[in-house]
Amino acid sequence: MPELPEVETVRRGLEPVLAGRRIVRADVRRPDLRWPFPPGFATRLTGARIMALRRRSKYLLADLDSGETLIAHLGMSGRMLISGAAVGEFHHEHPAPAKHDHVVLDMEGGARVTFNDARRFGAMDLWPTADLASHRLLAGLGPEPLGNAFSAAILLARLDGRVTPVKAVLLDQRVVAGLGNIYVCEALWRARISPLRLARDVSATEADELAAAVRQVLLDAIAAGGSSLKDYRQADGELGYFQHSFAVYGREGEPCRRDDGGTIARMVQSGRSSFFCPACQL
Repeated sequence: MPELPEVETVRRGLEPVLAGRRIVRADVRRPDLRWPFPPGFATRLTGARIMALRRRSKYLLADLDSGETLIAHLGMSGRMLISGAAVGEFHHEHPAPAKHDHVVLDMEGGARVTFNDARRFGAMDLWPTADLASHRLLAGLGPEPLGNAFSAAILLARLDGRVTPVKAVLLDQRVVAGLGNIYVCEALWRARISPLRLARDVSATEADELAAAVRQVLLDAIAAGGSSLKDYRQADGELGYFQHSFAVYGREGEPCRRDDGGTIARMVQSGRSSFFCPACQL
């Protein structure tokens, strides 16, 4: 499932063709994705102008001049694809409709944005912008790790007293929004903290290093266009490249990049693979 860097990369790719432009026509080609679309979905989108395109955690938020916000989640295999507009050095013509093209937005200026989702684990909804924080998908989310509300002090306070492994706490969206398995593994390696360590045992110094590692690994991944694993593509169809910089994720049995004599190990925690170096993550 795309994590924060992948969603932010998609947002940045979509912004030039969506922000400030009117939706000339919305074509909704099925009644649902993971959940049913809201009543009158296509009608409510058609004619609305997108005032801003934002991201909250792993959700794309398009604020409309109608007073509503389009909430979109990519799910496991969802892709937002641009056609009919110049993207980088290339001009992408509108392709013929594909089997899994479920929502198509024809934009003012000639661009088309198509939401393609083979597995249909994605989601879209419309919600009053002024009351967005109450939406069931957004209510209770923790601070954005790239925002000013996230800091070492905040992180330490949320780890304090918890007898859960630190990795599980970081994956809790109520603690920090947008983090997923890949980048938590990478951040813990950068901070030299074992995913097995109990959250309450993380010191103030380590929390400072961990908060910095979380922020930097996300920034590095965004700069690389995200990590292309399985179905992920950027909005222009290109792959992300951060997977080539993984220090631990997917590298079981390979030597640690710190050249400390350690070998990357894998274990399962709460049904998810954790990758780490036993030699330098203590």
